[in-house]
Amino acid sequence: MTTRRPVGAHARLRPRKAPGPRPVPTTPAVTADQETRGRLLMAAERLFADRGFKKVTVREICRAARANVAAVNYHFGDKLGLYREVLQSAIDAMRATNDAARRAGEGQTAEEQLRRYIVIFVHRVLASGHDTVHKLIHREINDPTPALDALVEQGVRPRVEYLSGLIAEIIGCAPSDERVLRCVASVQTQSIAYLPNPIAGRLGLTFKPTAAHLDELADHIAEFSLAGVRAVGHSGHARRPRAART
Repeated sequence: MTTRRPVGAHARLRPRKAPGPRPVPTTPAVTADQETRGRLLMAAERLFADRGFKKVTVREICRAARANVAAVNYHFGDKLGLYREVLQSAIDAMRATNDAARRAGEGQTAEEQLRRYIVIFVHRVLASGHDTVHKLIHREINDPTPALDALVEQGVRPRVEYLSGLIAEIIGCAPSDERVLRCVASVQTQSIAYLPNPIAGRLGLTFKPTAAHLDELADHIAEFSLAGVRAVGHSGHARRPRAART
């Protein structure tokens, strides 16, 4: 004889869904604050990228953002606090590229991981729409601020350590070998050379940032880099003798 549960028994056995938090009512003041904060970030990003941290004033940022001159202190503490948050967006973009490259290379050989890193790096760095990020990083490197440590520790160092591990495995040496860091620099600078700049334009290093062109460039950089890393590994520690002084 089959015992039938009364109607509604299954519903009683299932745990009740915990009520979610009540939505916070949006007031005009909260919305206005958020809008002002967003305008400050957008204006500061553009100005800092174009002229650097030291050459931009709080008054200029507030004028461009259509905000009261006291708004920067209210939302960010001071000009440096605003700059740190702007630069953090560039750092987050670097971290996203690092993470995407790691995921793409999971389970692959060191050579294939390096190849996939280069493909992702080229597409993310040279695709249109990332000019502001590159300008911010370039200016921070050339004219450092107290925010440099965050850029190095969160964005640059993890990337260098990842590439160093791959290249060391390909060469067959320790990541601390001086040849490894030289190879890392060689791999990175090939892509950076194609960033829009007056010298690259005059030398003919410009190209259309379409998916097909980026694929072609990434393949070239990957083949060139892998061939170079292999050659460094095959040469061992041998050094070309210096020419005798006359």
